[in-house]
Amino acid sequence: MKVKEEIHAQIVGALAGTKFPIKTPEALLAAFPQGAETTCKADGVELKAGDAGKVLKPDDFPFKSAKEVADVIVERAGL
Repeated sequence: MKVKEEIHAQIVGALAGTKFPIKTPEALLAAFPQGAETTCKADGVELKAGDAGKVLKPDDFPFKSAKEVADVIVERAGL
């Protein structure tokens, strides 16, 4: 599995059981198991949930699913 796919899967997994839609960046961070410190790792690449704020934009919200969150984050993170 490529790094992008692995990180994507970890984000989706971390948000499993989360109630959507998520309307704010703060609510998104709160949805991760360890909040901003939740870290996805693959093949030497680390991505913290707190870093997502650097790539998300206000008009990305509301998110309707974990897959949508993962899609946006991995695309904009340049993985």
